[in-house]
Amino acid sequence: MIQKNRFLLLMKSSYLRHRMEIIVRVVFVLTLLNFGFVNSQIYDVLKFGAEGDGTTDDSKAFVAAWKAMCSSGGSNKTLLIPSDNTFLLQPLVFQGPCNSPSVQVQLDGKIVAPLNKAAWSGLKSYEWVSFHKIIGLTVLGSGTINGRGSSFWEANMPASKRPTVSTYNFSIKLTSNSATKSSWRKQLHFKGCNNLEINGITSFDSPRNHISIRDCRQVKITQIKLIAPGDSPNTDGIDISTSTNVEIYDTIVGTGDDCVALNSGSININITRMQCGPGHGISVGSLGRDGEESIVENVQVTNCTFSETTNGARIKTWPNGKGYARNIVFKDITLTETKNPIIIDQHYMDKGHIHVEESSAVAISNVIFTDIHGTSQKDEIIKIDCSGVTSCKDIVLDRIDITTVDGNKPIIECSNAYGKSTNTYDGCLKTK
Repeated sequence: MIQKNRFLLLMKSSYLRHRMEIIVRVVFVLTLLNFGFVNSQIYDVLKFGAEGDGTTDDSKAFVAAWKAMCSSGGSNKTLLIPSDNTFLLQPLVFQGPCNSPSVQVQLDGKIVAPLNKAAWSGLKSYEWVSFHKIIGLTVLGSGTINGRGSSFWEANMPASKRPTVSTYNFSIKLTSNSATKSSWRKQLHFKGCNNLEINGITSFDSPRNHISIRDCRQVKITQIKLIAPGDSPNTDGIDISTSTNVEIYDTIVGTGDDCVALNSGSININITRMQCGPGHGISVGSLGRDGEESIVENVQVTNCTFSETTNGARIKTWPNGKGYARNIVFKDITLTETKNPIIIDQHYMDKGHIHVEESSAVAISNVIFTDIHGTSQKDEIIKIDCSGVTSCKDIVLDRIDITTVDGNKPIIECSNAYGKSTNTYDGCLKTK
């Protein structure tokens, strides 16, 4: 009798354990399903009415998909722009903040702008695709975005009136069609987007600059390509302003203007392993236009190549500006037939501006040019033209090895510049 009871108890215990295992497994599966369908939900723009035929305006479907994703809770939300489709978009904005702590735009298909300037709606926005006040945003994928900018270039439309791929404050609904001058500059524009990552995408033929980063913190840009003809006007690759802690690495930029332009408020910027060309090189500035106060500091440009660019490593400021540009390093730079390899220009002015007497200048200090080698199209390989009001201080020219393509002796010019140099360039910079 005792043995029988023990057997029954063992059988009951085994049954309970088996039943508990089943319950645990069911709970585990339900948890996975909940995570997959709630926390990692995918919002495919095709399911929100996008046609993806390259001719139908899919802007409203994109905005509807974005609103649904942005307003939902949980994490790991993805807006999917699927491959094997071409989506025509008019100017629109992806507006934040979102309820999810991290959102993703998966660009695998193609996005195209209207066919020509006449087909654009809302040209007064001067922006095309905008992301505004989104925290934890990632834009990634193998897809492309084509601004079809040639009709703007050929019409000689002023750069300030061309739309860009942007993250500023226009919407399809959305907001007013009016725009201020501060919103005139962007194909993908990101404003107020902290913890931002852009990875893998390709941008073609922006009417103006390809990517604009403004008022952003903690930004990573990698494995992207930005492409436009070398004679396409004002088609900057990446413009940065009032943003901090920006990393750009392993990128290819070939356009008709600066590969990267660092405007006022660019702080803690690291650019490495960029292939730049055609274009105007990597520029700090222009700064101090119309007497404004500008600041740029803690910039490192390392292990980059410039191929047949108008400039290489450049700092440019307007006369009568205020503020400072300091702690800037250009290191391990390879040049191939660059026209102006190393240049500091404190007398920079756009065409049409009249020279005025200088009473102030952006203060430039602690700038290092080191390990720069290659070939120059011009005989003048270094030009450091600083303001007579403030001068440039603590400039370093170190291990510079640049030859001219025609075999002529390189020319070095320094004006109002203090620091130290090595190699054959001793005496160009003044010593204190």
